[in-house]
Amino acid sequence: MGAPLHIACLQTRPMATMAAAIDEVLPMTEAAAMAGAEMLFLPEYCGGLVSDGARLRPPAAAEEDHAVLAALREQAAKRRVWISIGSVAISGADDKVINRGFMIDPEGGIFGRYDKIHLFDVNLSDGAEYRESDTVEPGGLAVVHDTPLASIGHTICYDLRFPVLFRELAQAGAQVLTCPAAFTKVTGEAHWHILNRARAVENTCFMVSACAVGPIHGGGESYGHSLVVNPWGEVLSDGGTLPGVIHAQLDLGLVEATGARIPSLDNDRHYRVHRNRPQSEVA
Repeated sequence: MGAPLHIACLQTRPMATMAAAIDEVLPMTEAAAMAGAEMLFLPEYCGGLVSDGARLRPPAAAEEDHAVLAALREQAAKRRVWISIGSVAISGADDKVINRGFMIDPEGGIFGRYDKIHLFDVNLSDGAEYRESDTVEPGGLAVVHDTPLASIGHTICYDLRFPVLFRELAQAGAQVLTCPAAFTKVTGEAHWHILNRARAVENTCFMVSACAVGPIHGGGESYGHSLVVNPWGEVLSDGGTLPGVIHAQLDLGLVEATGARIPSLDNDRHYRVHRNRPQSEVA
């Protein structure tokens, strides 16, 4: 069994511009790397996030011109660490953007990409409305980053509510499931901890979920409480309600050991649903 993997979650605030986002995240990457973290996890829209009523309008650019992506690639190479960029907004077609996550290697190269599949179109009980699909193109490909340190299944924010995605990533070999987010404060208080622990338990994997914290320019607020959860559902680290860095040691041997105790991934079966109805309706 190898040494535990030292990881860090960077709990950043949603910033209105790329320049402000860079000023927010770089000191945290420096602190995390200097403390010995080998892989850093950043939140969703860590390159900036602005709301406009029901629409999210994060600052966006093409990959080759994206200042935040470039800064984080440079930082990965400088500090010789892996960086899981939760997501930044990449320019897409028809005035829309792509909510895209990246895995950056210690040379600063793009090891992998993931485009958010499930878009946040909801009406909350407090009257708040969100229509991510108005401005964002959905992805259609589930992604596992098979890094030399660990196999990482990449999801983003609202994906957390779709357990089949996590099950397929775990059955594809992911040891760590990451769900970077800018979860709203309302839904976070109700469901964030429950859903992260459930995804860890049902898939016998680690969950590493960096979440933005604080007000969003234009309206709304992100919940914070970045989490690291082990395969038994125990919370190893919780980022609370302030910006900062949390650390954890991931003993990846626990993934196999927990799966041996409760082999739910192997016991999974495909089935059909049968509905029983009154005979009057059948006739």
